[in-house]
Amino acid sequence: MWRYLAGGAALVLLVAAGIFFFSRGAPIEAARPLPSAPAAQAAEAAPQEVPEASARTREEKRFDRYDKDRNQAIGREEYLASRHKAFARLDVDGDGRLSFEEWAAKAIDKFATADADKSDTLSRAEFATTAVKRKAPPKCACPAPAKDEDD
Repeated sequence: MWRYLAGGAALVLLVAAGIFFFSRGAPIEAARPLPSAPAAQAAEAAPQEVPEASARTREEKRFDRYDKDRNQAIGREEYLASRHKAFARLDVDGDGRLSFEEWAAKAIDKFATADADKSDTLSRAEFATTAVKRKAPPKCACPAPAKDEDD
């Protein structure tokens, strides 16, 4: 029974100590000495506002990448130029039309490489070779532990 009373008394003391410490206001700062005359003059001579560098926003930078002729307007051809380049990479025969085979060239090549027996079907083992190769986590470049001379 005494244990419960001692625990209760300790709890009351802890709560009282917490209230005492947290109810105190912020500590009053000690008075700082006034700056000397040269330091005060230097502070007055310094500009009140620091000039900021003109930061271009992300959208302004993106707009400037598309606006090739710098006329502050993006024409249809300027907007679609990146798509034309991507299309040209896929359009292997250059006929201006993208066939399924041209569009899926990587997948077709991957299937042909995996189909080792040239049966136009993939077995489980062949299909397993098409899995995306994940990068191994970087190995620790930690130094080897030093050996004790006692060993």
